[in-house]
Amino acid sequence: MRQRVFQIACGYEDQDDADALRTDPLLKLVCGRLPETGTDLASQPTMSRLENAVDRRACAEMANALLDRYVRERGRAGRPPRIRLDFDSTDDPVHGDQEGEAYHAYYGQHMYHPLLVFDSDTDQLITAILRPGNAHASHGALIVLKRVTAALRQRWPGIPIELRADSGFAVPALYEYCEAQEITYRIGLIPNSRLEALAAPLLAQAQAARTETGQEKVRLVGETTYRAGSWPRERRVVFKAEALAKGPNTRFVVTNSDQAAAALYDAYVDRGEAEQWIKDYKLACKADRLSDCRFWANQFRLFLHAAAYWLLDTLRRWLEAAGAARRQLDTLRLQILKVGGRVRQLLTRVCLHLASSHPGQPPWQLLADRPTTLMNNSG
Repeated sequence: MRQRVFQIACGYEDQDDADALRTDPLLKLVCGRLPETGTDLASQPTMSRLENAVDRRACAEMANALLDRYVRERGRAGRPPRIRLDFDSTDDPVHGDQEGEAYHAYYGQHMYHPLLVFDSDTDQLITAILRPGNAHASHGALIVLKRVTAALRQRWPGIPIELRADSGFAVPALYEYCEAQEITYRIGLIPNSRLEALAAPLLAQAQAARTETGQEKVRLVGETTYRAGSWPRERRVVFKAEALAKGPNTRFVVTNSDQAAAALYDAYVDRGEAEQWIKDYKLACKADRLSDCRFWANQFRLFLHAAAYWLLDTLRRWLEAAGAARRQLDTLRLQILKVGGRVRQLLTRVCLHLASSHPGQPPWQLLADRPTTLMNNSG
């Protein structure tokens, strides 16, 4: 597993890559073997047998391990003032007749439909759950929220927890659980005729202001109470009424927060940053390469790619703490890991030689200058 995760982190996500990399001296070294005299690492058939040996129970244990890792790292600097969770789903096109694949009408393709949860304050990946391709965006979200909440409250009793999610997660079960557990939620709502009617007066004000001032865009934010047919009572809904040159634009957010409407809406739309984390996970860490036939083998892969995300994101976090600019994970890989060097196995030690000058030298120096105690504590 260590070999597989390091290969993914270095940009070699295919099992076939193991046939060439199993003799790589540096990969052997980081996997605990001597670079020259140590036995070779696993081959592609071994990797394939590993993935197909995994079952549902093993995946559940890995999900718990990933959650435990997040809680430990999140608390490294002490008790957080709050935890804000970003729930999102993403599409993952399938490769033929795979277990769990299905057609999703919104995306217009046969796919898997993973559920991803990030910490919005730190961009740490909390979990990644594989779901069938035709699963609703909210499928399994309540179970995941319950497990995450239990882990957080066990570690930090009474800690404020917030939830942000788009309209795919607008289901009463999530509202009711959050209200019972005193979790603040901001969840998008799909517009309908009743909501549009409630927003119409404010939209008319925005359109009149745009006509009067000649501005390209006028945005106003208001609020109302609203009760859908499946809700037992009214809830607060904050909405945006925006007049644009291309036409009106309204959006709605249901919430149990008492934050001012404009500030609450701004806090909700900030969840768009999660798209960048998903991009890092899917593109830089190749988490969309789920080509196994078995469903649980692909869930296992999703966790392997999550581990690779954690490795690269930890390097990024260390560099940011040292004052370096934030990097996308694929950029970080090119500058930190894709560096030519020489590995020498001597009698009593192994020496790694890098060029005295290369494009990645400044960030390498920042990592090398980190305090030893900090490096030991960070694993």
